[in-house]
Order: sequence, then C-alpha cells, then structure tokens
Amino acid sequence: MTLAGMTIQTTRLSDPAVRAFVAAVNAHDREAFLALLAPDATMADDGDDRNLAQWIDQEIFSSHGHMEVDNESNGGRALIARYSNDTWGEMRTRWSFTVGEDGRIARFETGQA
Repeated sequence: MTLAGMTIQTTRLSDPAVRAFVAAVNAHDREAFLALLAPDATMADDGDDRNLAQWIDQEIFSSHGHMEVDNESNGGRALIARYSNDTWGEMRTRWSFTVGEDGRIARFETGQA
C-alpha cells in the first residue's frame, strides 16, 4: 500500500505484462502495446465491452494517454491509477488485467475509481 499521492514507479510494478502495458502506454508505443495483447484480447470501459482497436486509438494513442499508478493489488493485476489524456484530462481510474499462460493480456477492464 502506498501513501496517497505516492506513485509506484512503472519498473516496480509486480506483474511483467502489466508493467509492460503501463510502460507502453506512457511511451506512446502502439507497437509494443499491441504485442502485449493476446490475438483475441477484449476490454471493457466502465462495465461496457468496447471495440479494443477503436478504444485504444481514441483513449490512449491519439489523445496522449498517460498512467500514474498509485496502488496495485491482486499480484499486480489490479491497479488504481491517475489516468490522463488530451480528451478527458486527469481522472482516478481502476484497471484489472487477465493475463494468459503465454504472458499476454487476454482482457483488461478500466473505469473511474
């Protein structure tokens, strides 16, 4: 558990796939991001399943998404992060990840925390 306002350095996140996910988002590296996902990966935002390719383009890559992780749980597969992008500004968000046996992200869910 971290103190309020304390950010966990990306390199210190526990789960390798989640660590790489956050690093790719913050580096705006679409190629690295896509390489982390299983071929049939899915995602949801605020409880609604979304078109993955459309969502990541709109919410991450075309709008300069950035994550500052404040807390992790569930072995590093659940995060509380301050997420910001050019569209929405900064908001407190929750993220959860399902990582397959191959180490790739099969599903992620996000929403306001």
